[in-house]
Amino acid sequence: MLSSLRKAGSVARVASAGQKRFLSIHEYQSVKLLNSYGIPTPKSIAAKSPQEAFDVAKGFGHNRLVIKAQVLAGGRGKGKFDSGLQGGVHMVDSPEQAKEYAEKMLGSKLITKQTGAGGRICNAVMLAERREPSHEYYIAVLNDRATQGVVLVASAQGGMNIEEVAAKDPSAIITTPINFETGITKPEALAVAAKLGFKEGAADEAADIFINLYRIFKDKDATQIEINPMAQTKDGQVLCMDAKFGFDDNAEFRQQDVFSLRDISQEEASEVEAQKVNLNFIKLDGSIGCLVNGAGLAMATMDVLSLHGGQPANFLDVGGGATPETVKKAFEILLSDSKVKSIFINIFGGIMRCDYIAEGVIKATKELDLKIPLVVRLKGTKENEAKEMIRQSGLKIVAYDSLDEAAQSAVELASA
Repeated sequence: MLSSLRKAGSVARVASAGQKRFLSIHEYQSVKLLNSYGIPTPKSIAAKSPQEAFDVAKGFGHNRLVIKAQVLAGGRGKGKFDSGLQGGVHMVDSPEQAKEYAEKMLGSKLITKQTGAGGRICNAVMLAERREPSHEYYIAVLNDRATQGVVLVASAQGGMNIEEVAAKDPSAIITTPINFETGITKPEALAVAAKLGFKEGAADEAADIFINLYRIFKDKDATQIEINPMAQTKDGQVLCMDAKFGFDDNAEFRQQDVFSLRDISQEEASEVEAQKVNLNFIKLDGSIGCLVNGAGLAMATMDVLSLHGGQPANFLDVGGGATPETVKKAFEILLSDSKVKSIFINIFGGIMRCDYIAEGVIKATKELDLKIPLVVRLKGTKENEAKEMIRQSGLKIVAYDSLDEAAQSAVELASA
């Protein structure tokens, strides 16, 4: 079940391709959502300029604050800004200090273990009151493949990497199935709180949080809610100290309030651009640009390139309804990546017509003044017409019938 909690790598992202962003929102937005359901958090306010950070800090009326960079990536505390500032989370003891940190964070890129070397831009910071936990817990509500339903996952070992906890001590993870229609009942929630070690009034507070987290999960079409940590403070309160939300993109039409929070500055620019023209695109780290129709064929193409020692620069499925114009746009997106040293087009003409692809390829090659090698394999509907169009174009397009030969050529040309 805990595989559901794992961070999605390139392969997982490719496997779920199909315009799936699995929307995440910033921490300050998550806090507002939690509070709207009566879930307690430390008082937190966002700021988008150094002066605003100063004013917000001053408005708290005390100086025991934390400033957090609002970047959609884990490991912020151990990250580093390209401005030179170490760490995306800092203690703040004065409005002046809040302004100073904001000046170093805002407009700079935070590089963490999840962002890659390019980092992600920080456009907002969050000032929060500093609360001292006596104990930290891990809580999540998510869809579980094993039970084919929603579960509440809890652990008394919060504030840590939950996968490491699960690997070292599986018994430390408490998994409670939730009835989708009725949600988690108060007795069930109290039982979980008791297992976690909450006492008396604190157990009741924790149980109410569990119940309301599921309400959000269902009401907002969430795919995952992760609270790490949830804490019992030294003064006895139970608070959600941090939150990570994921939402189902299929529900965007009925969750417009949530999806209006989307911050495309936190997403790969080429993926955002591809989405605008309904191209299924995911950026990877290799040097061979791929343009394929069909998710299965696209993944097979990536495998064949890897088999011949190459690395794909992307996953790109143009689908069955591509036009010459969308093929050209796909080329523009591929060429925007300076790492791409060759392009491999692998098309099976079932629903898609090969001559449409050929027309788009020829148009893009001419209009974009393509300089890097282009390898094409076309099979299926209008295959002969497409090959003749390429032959008559006079362009330097290397055509193959064999997938192996085409892939090998693309790898060799990329490394030439």
